[in-house]
Amino acid sequence: MKISLTLWLVVFSTTFSLAQPKYEFRAAWIATVANIDWPTKGNYQSESQKAEYRKLLDMLVQNGMNAVIVQVRPAADAFYPSPYEPWSEWLTGKQGRAPEPYYDPLKFMIEEAHKRGLEFHAWCNPYRAEFQIGKSSISPTHITKTHPEWFVAYGGKRYFDPGNKQAQDFVVNVIRDIVKRYDVDALHFDDYFYPYRIAGLEFPDDKTYKAYGEGMERSDWRRSNVDSIIVKLHNGIREENPHCKFGISPFGVWRNKDLDSLGSDTKAGQTNYDDLYADILLWLKEGYIDYVVPQLYWEHGHRAAPYEVLVDWWSQHSYGKHCYVGLGIYKAGSNARWRDRNIIPLQIQDARSFATIQGQVYFSSKSFVRNPNGWSDSLRLHYYKHPALIPPMPWIDSVPPVPPVVNSISIHGKNPQQQLQINARYVDTEKRLRQFAIYSFSSIEDTDISNKAPVKLIPATSDSLRYVLALSLLPQEGNELYIGISAVDINNVESEIGLLQKLERTNERAPWELVK
Repeated sequence: MKISLTLWLVVFSTTFSLAQPKYEFRAAWIATVANIDWPTKGNYQSESQKAEYRKLLDMLVQNGMNAVIVQVRPAADAFYPSPYEPWSEWLTGKQGRAPEPYYDPLKFMIEEAHKRGLEFHAWCNPYRAEFQIGKSSISPTHITKTHPEWFVAYGGKRYFDPGNKQAQDFVVNVIRDIVKRYDVDALHFDDYFYPYRIAGLEFPDDKTYKAYGEGMERSDWRRSNVDSIIVKLHNGIREENPHCKFGISPFGVWRNKDLDSLGSDTKAGQTNYDDLYADILLWLKEGYIDYVVPQLYWEHGHRAAPYEVLVDWWSQHSYGKHCYVGLGIYKAGSNARWRDRNIIPLQIQDARSFATIQGQVYFSSKSFVRNPNGWSDSLRLHYYKHPALIPPMPWIDSVPPVPPVVNSISIHGKNPQQQLQINARYVDTEKRLRQFAIYSFSSIEDTDISNKAPVKLIPATSDSLRYVLALSLLPQEGNELYIGISAVDINNVESEIGLLQKLERTNERAPWELVK
């Protein structure tokens, strides 16, 4: 098994271009609805949940991720103490029951993510309120009980009626509360706006359409309802925390080309615009959202929605905002096409070929545990072998922090086990620090970091850095090395290098020495 894996990885390293960008968003969804990823169903003990979450994060870090998207509001419920909604049944087994022993899962999850250098995106479902009518655990204090007039049933689930203005305001207040009280890096919605259409069953919104439709065609009115809540959410998030990003992960097809010349050359059975009433392109054009993660869970050459067509289409329609592609690792082994080990690596390569595609997001985290088709190995050893900074968003912040002050750099140990000890300090009092970046250069003429990936990213637990780095991990070409250190703030804006320290050796077998 080891031999076959090694041979396969060698094939990858020689067959594909593995150039790794300096900036790339690398994330995985952690779904809590129905206990898909975390916590495991039946695991209602607080310390056990914490241990399970830490283990999941450690695996994702090992696979090269720099962000997690964690579902904290799956169905008008909460994975945190909320003044608006009850505790989630998927956290404690019964909706409304607090964790025992008590803890705040959202606060804990954010802290653990940040300790590991991961951004934390709080994932909420805007409209779903009851996952399975008659089967879900529903608290007497749940909003479906206190305001039943805000909801409609469709396809065995209960939803907020998107046309109800009071329901809209309630959802906005829930989101504002999260952004105000918690140190989240982003607020994230998935593809569930109006529910996916069920053949022969119309969404039951006659009452609100008559009240608020004002002569509009129903499809346009439904889109205006979703537009309205997106605008309210954008404004609310910016008011509560100007640095918090707002992202959406829609279904992978906006519109088919046969209905709109702007659409993609696809034949999807349902689309965002026509069936989910989500006009993603409008939100990107108007700047209501900061990033989009189209769910491109199809393979190359798919009959209705080919991956290569859609990644190209989205690369042309992000309108200056960030676009990351959603990849479906959960489909590994589901059919003959998804038993092909090359699918995900090829999709990464395709995405990287477009300057306007800035990363990948994987559904979902638990799929990585079994190393599907060897993809965990492929990411860890090749595609994400070197760290990447999360792309900054200049419309949120473009001012770089002050470079760190390097107090000392020293070499310890004997060759070939020499270690570099770095002591530095972050001195910018205006901008919060996220991490330190360490760079290695082979010559003084090659010290531009604008397009260079760091050797190491170190999560900041304080303003001081004391770090030991094995010199064997640095590039060993030639007999000169230059070490540089920068600071990265919470908006992923990077400083200039604080100090360049030269190292040299007399030959390739000689020990490295500092040049004063």
